[in-house]
Amino acid sequence: MRRLPPLTAIEAFVGVARTGSIKAAAQELALSAPALSRRVQSIERFIGKPLFERRHQAVALNADGERLLTLIAPALDRLSDAVEAMTSGTEVLRLRLGVPPLFAAQRLFPHMPDLRRRHPLLHLDIDTAGHNMARVGDSLDAAIALARDVDPALYARRLDRNSVYAIGARALTEGPDAVRRPRQMANLTALIHRDMPDTFMAWRRAAGVDELEPAAIDHFDSGALMLEAAAQGLGIAFMHASHFDEAQDPRLSRLFDVEVPSPYSYWFVCRPRALQQRPVQLFHDWLVEVLAAD
Repeated sequence: MRRLPPLTAIEAFVGVARTGSIKAAAQELALSAPALSRRVQSIERFIGKPLFERRHQAVALNADGERLLTLIAPALDRLSDAVEAMTSGTEVLRLRLGVPPLFAAQRLFPHMPDLRRRHPLLHLDIDTAGHNMARVGDSLDAAIALARDVDPALYARRLDRNSVYAIGARALTEGPDAVRRPRQMANLTALIHRDMPDTFMAWRRAAGVDELEPAAIDHFDSGALMLEAAAQGLGIAFMHASHFDEAQDPRLSRLFDVEVPSPYSYWFVCRPRALQQRPVQLFHDWLVEVLAAD
C-alpha cells in the first residue's frame, strides 16, 4: 500500500487553503496556530515542495498548492460523505449548514416550522462561525454566505439584492442637533461589518461625499451587535435595508434619504455535486421558495 501523509496534515492543508488564514483554520480545527503550522509543514516536507506563499497576515496557495487542492478536494468530499452515511443513519436526513447569525435569526428561523412540517426527516446542524464559504465541502454541506461574489468552483444561488442603509439611534434625528445631512458623519462613528467592508464607501459615493471621513470606524463581526450598538447611540451602522426592516426596533431610525445598491448579497452555496444529495436538494428548493414569497 502506498504511503500517505497523515490525514491530520491533509485536513490542516485544506483548512488553510480554503480560509487563507492560519489563525482561522486553527480555530476551526480547535488547534493552536503553531500546531496547525507544523501540520502544514509536515505535508510540505512529505511532498517535497512548498504549497503556500507566506505573507504578513495571510497565506495563499502557490501553483503546486492549487494543483494539490484540486486533486484531493473531491476525495475528501467522498470520504466525508462516506463517514456521514455510516454515522447519521438512514432514518434522518441531516444537513450541515453554515449561516450568519443575523440571517438565521431574521430570515431563516421564522420559516423553520414550515420546513419541519414539509420535511419532518430533515434536520439541520447549524454552524454560525465565520469563513463558511471556505468550509463548504469540508465541515459544511452548504452555506448561506454574505459576499460580493462567489468562488466559481461552487454552485451559487443569489438569495437577495439589497440596499445599504445608514442606521442610527432614533434620538439622533430629534432636537436642535438632529443628524440630517451626510456631512455630519464627520462627527460620528461608522459601524462596519468585517464581511461588508465596502458598505460605507458605497454609501459615501452615493451621498456625494467621497472625501468625507467619519470621526472613527469601528468593526464588528456580528450584525446583531451592530444594531444594538447603533440603538445605544454608539455610532451609525452601515447595513442592509433588510437588517433594519426585519429588526423592527423602535429605537432605530434610517438616517439620510440616500438610495445605495449594496455591493453584497446573500448566497446559497455548495459544491456542485452536493446538489445530488437529498438533504441539500430539499433545503435548497425550500429556501428559494420561501424567500421568493417574502
